[in-house]
Amino acid sequence: MPDIEMPDPEELGGLVTKPFKFVTGYDARFPNQNQTKHCWQNYVDYHKCIIAKGEEFRPCRQFYLAYRSLCPSAWIARWDDQREAGNFPVDLEH
Repeated sequence: MPDIEMPDPEELGGLVTKPFKFVTGYDARFPNQNQTKHCWQNYVDYHKCIIAKGEEFRPCRQFYLAYRSLCPSAWIARWDDQREAGNFPVDLEH
């Protein structure tokens, strides 16, 4: 098998891929590989937390980091639009 040379970053226009770390933590409610429900629940928990405690309440950040790591940005954008339009399927006030 021949040795494979990695291209020089300068040849790629200076682009370098950096490692990405998921910041989700373990949640026993979601033991399976499919993390869709974990994504959804962290999104809901984050918004409930900031409504109840305010954006400066640091423990809310764990939910934010988890859903930002787990959820596709298209889903987040759609849910944000639904919240703004008042037709999000969860009552975040309770």
